[in-house]
Amino acid sequence: MEELLVLFSIKQSIDVLFDLNGDIIQRHAMVKKKTTKSPVIENRRARHDYNIEDTLEVGIVLKGSEVKSIRNGQASLAEGWIRASLRPLELSLHGVHIAEYSDAHPTKQHLPARTRILLAHKREITSLATFTHSQGHTLVPLKIYFSNNKAKVLLGLASGKRKSDKRQDLALKAAKREMDRAMKRRL
Repeated sequence: MEELLVLFSIKQSIDVLFDLNGDIIQRHAMVKKKTTKSPVIENRRARHDYNIEDTLEVGIVLKGSEVKSIRNGQASLAEGWIRASLRPLELSLHGVHIAEYSDAHPTKQHLPARTRILLAHKREITSLATFTHSQGHTLVPLKIYFSNNKAKVLLGLASGKRKSDKRQDLALKAAKREMDRAMKRRL
């Protein structure tokens, strides 16, 4: 006589396989994977125009319609810059365009290019303010992304590049690309 197998599913997403006598034959947990991935908005131009000396992750104060627009990938960091001031002690993000969310009510809509407040510790803000007061240094936004469902901005402590530095970087990048192609052909 053939044994019949019964599949029993428990609420904790564990599948258990029983035979007719009630003995467990096979048990395995089903892993639920998130299929949605929130976008990362990058400022690729910043790495070309500036030498990034260090990076810092800070929070950002957003309205609900801004969060929805960023999740849709409708933001631009191309013209963005960051101001660190000692009086009042704050970090503010300027020039970043976050598109209006089409499904939001007109009274709940945000201004696309408004100044946004960045969240950091007091000691971090004071060190960033002293960094920017020195000649040739600035703060630039590199990325906006979500970490644990909270919007974060990766800001870069940067100094400007000269035109010759940019050319040299492009030449190094081209040489590295050629070496990689040669190595692929060799394999």
